Amino acid sequence: MNKKWAVKRLTINLATSEAEKLEQYCAVTGRPATDVIRELLRSLEVEEKSN
Repeated sequence: MNKKWAVKRLTINLATSEAEKLEQYCAVTGRPATDVIRELLRSLEVEEKSN
């Protein structure tokens, strides 16, 4: 089976205020936390190291 992308499960620890903020954002936008977190990760810019 050819998968579009592999899945890796992560567990994260959030401060209560962070978890509440994420929950509120998800409630307002109607989006699941997984989608919100994926979008935030994709928006990160990473500089590649030069050897």
